[in-house]
Parts: sequence; structure tokens; C-alpha cells
Amino acid sequence: MRHVSAARITALSALALMACSPLSTSAGAGTLCTALADASTGKVLMQEGPDCAGRVTPASTFKIAIALMGYDSGILTDAHHPSWPFKPGYADWREQWKQNTDPTYWLKESVVWYSQEITTKLGMERFRRYVTGFGYGNEDVSGEKGENNGLTHAWLSSSLAISPLEQVGFLSRMLRGELPVSKEAVAMTGAISRFPDTPNGWQVHGKTGMGFARDKAGKPVRGKPYGWFVGWATKDGRSVTFARLERDPARQETPTSFRARDAMLAALPGLLDTVE
Repeated sequence: MRHVSAARITALSALALMACSPLSTSAGAGTLCTALADASTGKVLMQEGPDCAGRVTPASTFKIAIALMGYDSGILTDAHHPSWPFKPGYADWREQWKQNTDPTYWLKESVVWYSQEITTKLGMERFRRYVTGFGYGNEDVSGEKGENNGLTHAWLSSSLAISPLEQVGFLSRMLRGELPVSKEAVAMTGAISRFPDTPNGWQVHGKTGMGFARDKAGKPVRGKPYGWFVGWATKDGRSVTFARLERDPARQETPTSFRARDAMLAALPGLLDTVE
């Protein structure tokens, strides 16, 4: 479904195809959804793809929500504090995570252990209260079956799930000041999630995420990864939220999330100036 003028549908379709073209080199790669919404009203401006309403793991896009929690609770104080050292036993899937990390570096390199330190300091009661207050997807923070690890793993291909339309809705409520967090928490989350401005002057904020579905036993299916890029863009007092979700038939050399990000960033300048 699209909410754009008929005269502009052809242009939008061309832009979407251009944005998808880098994905054609990976056999079977596909865009499940591209969605945009007007942040001031929550009105969906565009939704394109076979599944904009299906819920999947938020993976590292949930760091936006964790940042809001961290700044609102006082665990995080500014763009560079606190800085915490890496310790043996922390998640270390990437070499970039094995070093001192502050909020800006955390979002830039998507450091899992830093997220887990924040949620651990919050405790399950406050963590669950924030997720419920955010109306975030299915709001299920129970974690992996039988593991009692929701506080540190709920968003990591586990119990928590959200759809692309719910992503843009969550971000729109954030920008309207409707979440149970301070204005300062929203401002600081925006400060550490900045991307370069578009050539036509939109200020962009966003976060990638990559995760997997789970089988009937609750174990992650390591093939067919999901790749997210979600965020918002602001220009001349107007803000538009966006979400793009890809899925690959198997893991690729370039992470699915990076290709979702690059395709969305390529399409954004045209889409933002075209949607009504």
C-alpha cells in the first residue's frame, strides 16, 4: 500500500528498484518491506514489499530502545560516558568489541556486551516496564526457552519480535514525545545515532540489525538472516521515520543489515522529498 500521489508512483517505483539493484547479485536476496511514516501523525506514507506487518527479531535495532532506557535512567550520561572496559567472558564475536566502549562507539560498532551491561544494570523489572511502556513489538522479554536470559538476550534472535510497521510506529511515538522517557533521553539517542546528511539536506539517524528466525525448539536458524535498517530523517521541522527489512536465503559475505542500510540510504533522498 502506498499513500503517494498517482503522478509520483512511477518515480517512487524507479527509486525503489534502483535501491534494490545492489541486492540482485545475491541469489534469492529480497526486500521484505520498505516503510516510511510521518512522525508527527504516525501516518504511513509508504509501505512496499510482501511483508510489512510480520514480526521478526529486532536484533541490534533494539539498541535505539536500550539507548532511551540508558539515558532516561541515568546509566548513560552523554555521548562518551560511561566508557566501560572489555572483560573476558563478554560477547566478543567481532574484534572491534574487545576494547573500551562508550555510547557513541557502542552504536557505531553495535557492541552487544555494552547493551547487556546497560540492561543488567536496569534489572528485569525496569527493563520490562520500559519495553511495555514503549509498546515495542510483542513486548516479550522472556528470552530463550528454558534459559531465563531475557534481560540480556530477548532481542537477539530470541523472544522479542517487531514488524517494520511497528518499527516506524515506535520511532514516531519517540519523536512525538509519547514514550515514558525524558526529552533529554530522546535527544541523546539522536546524537549517538547520526548518519551523514543526505545531499538534499535531510538529517539522518539510524541503526542496523541482523538476526535469525527460530525453529520450533526455540533454536536460531543460522541460514536466511534478516537485515534491518531503521531510523528517522528530519528537515525544515518535519520528521519521517523509516524501516527497511531484508532477508537472504543464506549468509552472505556482506552482512544483510549492511546491504539494507546501504540500499535505504541510497533511496532516502528521493523518497523523502517525494512522499506527501
